Amino acid sequence: MTARRARLRRTAALLLLVAAVQAAPAHAQTQVKSVNDQKDVIAQKDVITWGASADHLGDGVADRSYRLIVHTSVAGGDLRIRLSNAFGDRPLTFDDVYAGVQQTGAALVPGSNRRLTFGGAGSVTIPAGAVAYSDPLSGRLPAASNLVVSIHTPDAAGPATGHGMAMQTSYATQGDHTGEEGATAWTDTTGSWYYLDAVSVRPSAGTGAVVALGDSITDGWDSTSDLNRRWPDYLARRLQRSDTAVKGVANEGISGNKVLADGAGQSALNRLQRDVLSQPGVRTVFLFEGVNDIKAHSGVTAQDLIAGYRQIIDRAHAAGKCVVGATVGPFEGWPEWDAAGEAVRQEVNQFIRSSGELDAVTDFDHILRSPYDQERMLPFFDSGDHIHPNDKGMAAMADAVDLKSLDCAK
Repeated sequence: MTARRARLRRTAALLLLVAAVQAAPAHAQTQVKSVNDQKDVIAQKDVITWGASADHLGDGVADRSYRLIVHTSVAGGDLRIRLSNAFGDRPLTFDDVYAGVQQTGAALVPGSNRRLTFGGAGSVTIPAGAVAYSDPLSGRLPAASNLVVSIHTPDAAGPATGHGMAMQTSYATQGDHTGEEGATAWTDTTGSWYYLDAVSVRPSAGTGAVVALGDSITDGWDSTSDLNRRWPDYLARRLQRSDTAVKGVANEGISGNKVLADGAGQSALNRLQRDVLSQPGVRTVFLFEGVNDIKAHSGVTAQDLIAGYRQIIDRAHAAGKCVVGATVGPFEGWPEWDAAGEAVRQEVNQFIRSSGELDAVTDFDHILRSPYDQERMLPFFDSGDHIHPNDKGMAAMADAVDLKSLDCAK
């Protein structure tokens, strides 16, 4: 992108986000009434434009502010954010929450920083295990915007909720500096997203989203930080250029995640409802996970993993979502590879390709593997560890997705 185009995009984002913003009470507070009843706070026409899987992130710090940089996918108005206390063991208060547009680093486009409210109040207390949606923020946010969400937690303690491997630089500071647009106070950097796990907008009628459910490859490990080169990012850019009705992309990958067992985050089965099915506007679940189950040498068989896939497929279908499955990529050369695990991978991939139980299939194994040694990744796509693709591999994965398959009807 040229510097001129970047300036125009920032200016458009500023003008649209600022437009018609409603004033909010500065000190009023609302309580979240229910952990699970989200239909009351999210309109049926809202669509997720950014997401990151919630996990446990150490202990919370009182009187701490976070300035979180996130890259949106689909354009729309009436922006909402979702704050999560999913792993907390006590109520958590956010007394100041703002949304703006990034200029550079921790600095915001002047005039873009606007306060968010919750049930009309300027503060919200979220019970342990719950989430809270903000009220809609009037104005329209363009696609592919660097949205900045600034939050302050006066009483954080105990387990904190967030996403550990953001592949994006965000900022933190002690004290409440959320309303400031300058970068002076934001002297600490972080590679994680704290408490924020989703952003939604109201796009044009008929627009939907796809959620990528995966592990470190989906999470972006070994892609270039701060440049949005995870394969779901490349997919989002393709969708914006296409005539498909699916425009939103949410990345719900967790590094080290498994389908069947908790460990690096809750298993795909245990987090499916919170991270995927609860998100607004989702039409399709893109399932690309299983290599960590295979290489863990925990006794997981192909039939075990297939049974897990079938649970995800059945639950997604019951929720009215389509499921696109991706084959497990090659990983010979990774220290945990062995012939037994390779046999499981081949059997699992045969199920994905030929069972007919998925609504569509993307063959990432075929795209990534070397034609000369099909158990290894093509060196051109290999980050160097023989399991995680580099930026070129990430782009090739996104290019392999049939965009029409993301808009099937259930």
